[in-house]
Amino acid sequence: MKITKIIAWLGLIAMILVLANGFINGSFTEDGGELLANPWGIVSLVDLYVGFILFSLWIAFREKTIQAKIFWIALMMVFGFLTASLYILITAYKSKGDWLEFFLGAKKISLIYSEQVAE
Repeated sequence: MKITKIIAWLGLIAMILVLANGFINGSFTEDGGELLANPWGIVSLVDLYVGFILFSLWIAFREKTIQAKIFWIALMMVFGFLTASLYILITAYKSKGDWLEFFLGAKKISLIYSEQVAE
């Protein structure tokens, strides 16, 4: 779990730095226009949003309330993998080294119970 936390911290710091650099030194509208004019820019955006959607499926699966699901998925769609890094960091600390808790979240108990009943 330690390596997960380290990678999540590095991802969070990297995303904060590159987003700050983009907002300070770039123009979202001008640079976005150039990105959309380039076929590989479109490929990159589609690739990015497919990743956002897939990560959001995991969030939706493991979160208990609809409010938490909406909150985290909305952040994911706006801030991308900055949110993913933060989400992984929070879940890693909350799980206290329990990988099942980390991956399954609110579903852990019901999934373990349903497996035991099935046996």
